[in-house]
Parts: sequence; structure tokens; C-alpha cells
Amino acid sequence: MPGELQILGRAVKQAQYRHHRTLDARLALVGTTLAQWDALRAIGRWPGASARELARETFQSEQAFGTLAGRLVTQGLIERRPGHGRRLEHHLTPAGESVLQAGHRVADEVLAASFAALTETERSTLLGLLERIGGEPTEEEPGPGLPG
Repeated sequence: MPGELQILGRAVKQAQYRHHRTLDARLALVGTTLAQWDALRAIGRWPGASARELARETFQSEQAFGTLAGRLVTQGLIERRPGHGRRLEHHLTPAGESVLQAGHRVADEVLAASFAALTETERSTLLGLLERIGGEPTEEEPGPGLPG
């Protein structure tokens, strides 16, 4: 049984790795990277979110997200606005919205091809199982902290 669990864990990681590599390569064609597009996606979903909230949502440290956000500001894809206290709020620019939408089209194509071997019922089952084992965040790994 323990060997089977390791094989299962590796299969999940292998699928994720393949998705990331393919998405990164295809997103480059629309002028972005997977990390940048994921940040744009989080900002688009939660306009006005802080760097701390967005870092959790994108599975990054605050420092890494801050560096990434700085690059996105320089590229004219997002802007930071003063919020309450010292909080900086993040918002997409029209250029950022355009890149985000192009990224959505790429992701839809890549993931449709990747999951084409599964029926709709199998995809729903897989999603349900992955959500079930995703579980609640631990103290060491807090969840996004953002409304769904």
C-alpha cells in the first residue's frame, strides 16, 4: 500500500508538471509566463487584494509575490493603489485584462487537450476527489484567505 500511495502521489505531480510546462510554453506566445498569468488571474478575481492575500492565493511567499507584482507594474499590467493604512491594493490595467483573457484562452485549450481522455463524469469525479483530499489548510500552510 505505501508504494501505491507514492505512485499515486507521483502521478498527480507528473500531471501537474506537464500542465505547468505546457502552459508556460503556450503562455509565452501571448507574452506572459504561468506565474505572471496566475497573478493576473488572482488580481482579476479579487481586485483590491493585498500582496499578502495574493501571495497565499498564488502559492508564493510575500517577498516572491512582491517581486512578481513589481514586474507586472513595470510591464503596465497591474497598478498598485493605496489602501487602508499601509496596505497596497492591486488592480488590473486594461493591458493586464487583455493578457489575462488571452491566458484564459490558452489555459482552456491546454487543459481541454490534457483532460480529453476523460469523460465529463470522470473529470467531475477527479475534481471531487482532489477537492476532498485537498482538505483544510494547516497552520503551516494557510489557505488563500480570500472569499471564493
